[in-house]
Formats: sequence, C-alpha cells, structure tokens
Amino acid sequence: MNFDADVLVAGGGPAGLATALLARRAGLSVVVAEPRTGPVDKACGEGLMPGGLTRLLALGVDPAGVPFHGIAYRAGSRSAQARFAAGPGRGVRRTTLHAALRDRAGQAGVSWVAERVGQVRQDAHGVTAAGVRARWLVGADGLHSRVRRESGIASAAGRPARFGQRRHYTVAPWSDLVEVWWSAHAEAYVTPVAPDLVGVAVLHRRAGHGYDRLLDGFPELRERLGGAVAGPVRGAGPLRRTVGARVAGRVLLVGDAAGYEDALTGEGVSLALDQAEAAVAALTGGDLAGYEAQWRRRTRTYRLLTRGLVLLTAARPVRAAVVPLCAAVPPLFRGAVNTLAGG
Repeated sequence: MNFDADVLVAGGGPAGLATALLARRAGLSVVVAEPRTGPVDKACGEGLMPGGLTRLLALGVDPAGVPFHGIAYRAGSRSAQARFAAGPGRGVRRTTLHAALRDRAGQAGVSWVAERVGQVRQDAHGVTAAGVRARWLVGADGLHSRVRRESGIASAAGRPARFGQRRHYTVAPWSDLVEVWWSAHAEAYVTPVAPDLVGVAVLHRRAGHGYDRLLDGFPELRERLGGAVAGPVRGAGPLRRTVGARVAGRVLLVGDAAGYEDALTGEGVSLALDQAEAAVAALTGGDLAGYEAQWRRRTRTYRLLTRGLVLLTAARPVRAAVVPLCAAVPPLFRGAVNTLAGG
C-alpha cells in the first residue's frame, strides 16, 4: 500500500513541529499541513519554563531570547518570589520560537503542504487529509481543532470562561523573573523577551473588555511601563477546552487540540513538547490506544493545579489572599513553582 508519509501532522505550531521533529528522529517520514507560510504569532505569555527549554534544546532548537530565573507574584506593594532550582527558563517571542522550530524541521527533512486540513478519511491502514495519504494523522491544530471535529471527538468550552490578550512594550526588562500581577479580575504576565522588549499578557474573565481597560486594573504596572511604545494587541479564548478523548482510530491529538485548562501556570509549550514525545512513542511502539493514558499521566499535575487555582481564585476574597499567602509561606510557593517548571 502506497503512502505519502508515515505521519501527517495537521498544524505547524510548536506542538505540531515538535511532533514532526521527534517523528523524524524516530526514523519516520513526516508531512506537515500548515497553510501559513511565515512565522505564526499567537497571544501567549512567551515564557519557556526550564523543562520546556530543556526539551527544545534536545531537539536542536535554540531560539534567541532572554533568560528568566523564576516567578514573582505581585499585587500592589506585596510580592512573593520563587527561583527555579533546575536552571533558567527563557522569554522568547512567539514568532522567534516558530521560526526556530520551522528551520530545524526543514533541516531534519520534514516536508510541507500549504493546506489546511478539511475532511479526514481513515480506514484500517491509514488516513487521508489535505491531499496526503499517511499511516497516521496527528492533530496539532489548536483549541478549535478541525481534525478533532472530523475525527468525531467531542469537545466543549469549559467554565469559567477565561480570555487572554497580549501586547509588547519597547522597554528594557526590569526583572530577571516573570512577574504575575494580580488584580480583582485579572492576572498580568510580564515576560522579558528581548533586551529592549517585554510582553504583557492579561488573563481575564471579562469578554469584550479592551486591553487598555484591563491594564488599568494594574496601576503600579502601568506606571512601570510608563510611556513605552506599545505594539498591537492579540487575543485568544475562551481558554478552557474539555475534550472527550485524545485518540480516534489512527488519529492522535497533541497540544491545545487535545484539551486545555488555562494559561495561568505558563506551561503551554512545555506541555505540548511532553505530549509530542508521548504521541511519537505511541506511534513507534504500536500502542496508539496507550497514548490516552500517557496523556492523562503527563498532564495530571498541570490539570489539577491549574484547575484548582482557577476555580479557587474565582472568588474575590481568595484572589486577594493569593499573594499574601505565597509571601507568608515561601516553601509552598517555591515548591509549586518548581513542580510546574519541570527540568
């Protein structure tokens, strides 16, 4: 039986490109279906946690950026800090990360079709989509995955509904930590991404609120940014997506397509890389059904901690207590940060 590739990957973001690179390393031929030809931007915090950075470097991907050494929670004059035990993370522009991954994929022999996956047809031997016949299809096409829908996997937006918006400011980073500023209704992530640039991503529950209005909830941060030149705003959401399964026949889902809780703990890219490893192991080991259990095991800590924190901080009294509590019990905060940081 003739195939165009062993693996067709739908989506050329970090999850899809990491899957492609790992599949090539395992000796599989790979085609990536992605209609966008240039570096793809996205509203995200742009911070690579130490564990995710380690995985990228192991793939031969070393994107330019700014190291950061931990996380600081801030609310007004109160703050709590936790430094990474496993070495630094790195703030990297999303477009820079995408370009580095794509360049490495080209070097590794990954092929491309400038197509968006539409209809997915599969049988006992393979899958056909985007004009490509492959043994397996990996859906890495984001929160609103077409592959997921075409494969008959149920999904729904979760509650509470949360949204994200990100903007860059031309100002020198003032900290070697990622700062998370808390207000009554939102969190603002400040990530250094270049010697003269920081990204500020705001996570919130108020659909339709403009970025500037949300940022007004952080007067101390606004003062810190001063008159810095601001770039365009990018948005995303609702963030939470519940997904019924990660496997449907010869189709696997990775990254946001496989389900997503929230960006609160900053693990998106690290999780995508971890899932890519598990997906390729399932393909090469002939145990596609086992990927479901691996996905649940590898994402369990993230899902429990993130979901718990999102639900708890929906109540304003709890939100107001987050930073004072973290400052009062440094070992607790440090332990949580380093658990999520990986390494």
